[in-house]
Amino acid sequence: MRPPAIAVLEFASVAAGVKAADAMLKRAPVALFKAGTIHPGRYIVLVGGTVASVQEAHREGCAANPAFLLDEVLLPDVHPDVYDAVLGSRQEAANDTLGVVETRGVASIIRAADAAVKGAFVQVTELRMADDLGGNSFFLLDGLVADVQTGVRLAMERAGKELLFGASIPRLDPTLRDALSAGTTFKACGLLQPEGAEGVAR
Repeated sequence: MRPPAIAVLEFASVAAGVKAADAMLKRAPVALFKAGTIHPGRYIVLVGGTVASVQEAHREGCAANPAFLLDEVLLPDVHPDVYDAVLGSRQEAANDTLGVVETRGVASIIRAADAAVKGAFVQVTELRMADDLGGNSFFLLDGLVADVQTGVRLAMERAGKELLFGASIPRLDPTLRDALSAGTTFKACGLLQPEGAEGVAR
């Protein structure tokens, strides 16, 4: 069952993050969904639960080690698609327009994704956070052209100063779509060629 609220705190110090996580869990009855290190030397805490409990835990975590708190997000009404994507769920794209938004951190990408799906008729197909990305994060959106454009714009506005780049790509090349469907890491994508292309010389 999805919780109505989640909070994510991102710390520049592993030790400070662990201490803050402990304070959060002792302060309020929240579920610890994820906690651990990410590149480059940061610590992320993700908790969920009732709105009141998450608000209290979030407040405690922010106050625990403010000098090391890089970013945070509190979503009292987190969108189900964002919650699933944060926990690693991937969805198949059903349309020919792709949206992609990239930020410098984890909390900012979750804020941005939530704004996109709440403000436009779009779906998050994948959301990747920090690891293997040098601390950056990104998500992919699927939908019709106008909807994806709106979703990307809203996400970029919500990301604020943490935004790296955002774009909507209509009529996405089908070979690239297949590659993205297989996974967004380089190792997840096999040898792909557009239809009608000549075979690769060996």
